[in-house]
Amino acid sequence: MPTTQALDAQALFQAAYENRYTWDENFPGFLADVILHQGDISHHGQVTVTANFQVTVTGIESEDIQKEIQRPLQEVVTHRKRNSFQASHGKNTFTVGDTDATGAVEILVTGDAMGSNYRVRNNQVVYVSRVMGGMAFAIDHLAALDTGEGYISTHYKAIFRQPQSNQVLQEVEFLDTYEKVGGYFLLSKKVVHVSEQGQTTTTELTLSNLQLLES
Repeated sequence: MPTTQALDAQALFQAAYENRYTWDENFPGFLADVILHQGDISHHGQVTVTANFQVTVTGIESEDIQKEIQRPLQEVVTHRKRNSFQASHGKNTFTVGDTDATGAVEILVTGDAMGSNYRVRNNQVVYVSRVMGGMAFAIDHLAALDTGEGYISTHYKAIFRQPQSNQVLQEVEFLDTYEKVGGYFLLSKKVVHVSEQGQTTTTELTLSNLQLLES
């Protein structure tokens, strides 16, 4: 039987997990014009997100540029996909760790192949730490949009490290803007600052003329 502490930890994390904003089962998908700004260069195209969360980029010949647009949009779409807590975390066991100066409670996870740990504050997941494919990363969530139907992280920073040496390989800052279209909050802008080997590059992704697809 789970301990009282484990049940409390699961309840705390589950409440924050279920407080995330996700699209409901009636989400029809959407299309938009898209512009990728990289330094002084801009690429214009169109993007379609289907009801089953597939992202397609058209109007741009370069496959590399298509992927530069598709990759971050697919990540956003994946976070908007609704999955039950049981399906995502039902096999895991949770334990409460320490509480930091901001009131964020550490949630330690057992049973997760990626070694994930979290921090929860004000019914939001504000920190994620895990290891994937030989890369360790931690994400701090710094600001969120309250949609009235759950929260969306809008400002967050990720630090990527070499797991064995703990050497910082890359730092990335994200700034996201959302727009409500026909009852759904859709990404309209993503600004990404990447710091690596002493240099910082900025990429800006802008979506306009957002339109829901026909159901």
